[in-house]
Amino acid sequence: MSFKTRLATLVVTCITLAQAATAHEFWIAPEPYQIDAGDPIRAQLRVGSDFAGSPQSYFPQRFARFEVKMGDDVWEVEGRIGDIPAMDMVVEGEGLAVILHETKGDSLQYRTRELFESFVAHKDLTGTLERHAERGLPELEFREAYTRYAKSLVAIGDGEGADARFGLKVEVVAEANPYTDDLSEGFPVQVFYEGEPRREEQVEVFERAADGAVTVTRLRTDTEGRLSFPVTSGSTYLVDSIVMEDTGNDDPEAGPVWHSAWASLTFTVP
Repeated sequence: MSFKTRLATLVVTCITLAQAATAHEFWIAPEPYQIDAGDPIRAQLRVGSDFAGSPQSYFPQRFARFEVKMGDDVWEVEGRIGDIPAMDMVVEGEGLAVILHETKGDSLQYRTRELFESFVAHKDLTGTLERHAERGLPELEFREAYTRYAKSLVAIGDGEGADARFGLKVEVVAEANPYTDDLSEGFPVQVFYEGEPRREEQVEVFERAADGAVTVTRLRTDTEGRLSFPVTSGSTYLVDSIVMEDTGNDDPEAGPVWHSAWASLTFTVP
């Protein structure tokens, strides 16, 4: 890809991120999710809805963390500005590789009050509208900051290993290995916010079947932040959880008054 092409892609990427941020998911999409030892991990960063979205370029000014962990090893994801896919690199050894990506903060302003209210309702951000009124915030003239925390599970060679907590502010942790474990009883995950389980909160599970059809299921975590859902061989999954936080600022002219923190986890089932 030429420099001019990468630059044009970068501009489109920035515009896409700004437009998509209000209610669209952000996820890591490896191509494929299972590779042989010594083969490169190629993965797209995507923004979109219904598990379909635009690829985002490699742009280090927009992320705070982009790395791969496998066992005790960790590799920083490196690339050239504008690269698509954003990740294309070889890691040594074999096992379960966990790709981690944390964006740098950005912000947005809703075009209409209806968009804000529908987003809050769709993501089940309980109490947000009530707190908004209690804080004396304006109906529309305010900004929301947002940060994305994405993970993806890739099997290299035998794919042996386990996911873990890696210190993301909001994090979905797989409690099974989709490439090696028996999933006949479902796929278990636990969701954390600032190191504590997200208790009785909504989680969305997107399933893309082998024929490309996508279904969305809304579930709730239990009192330990856990839930389990059925999975199907040949399908790919995106697990999504969102927290809406007060920023501590009640003056819209001084900066964002809300911060949404988005967590995602992707994997496939052989």
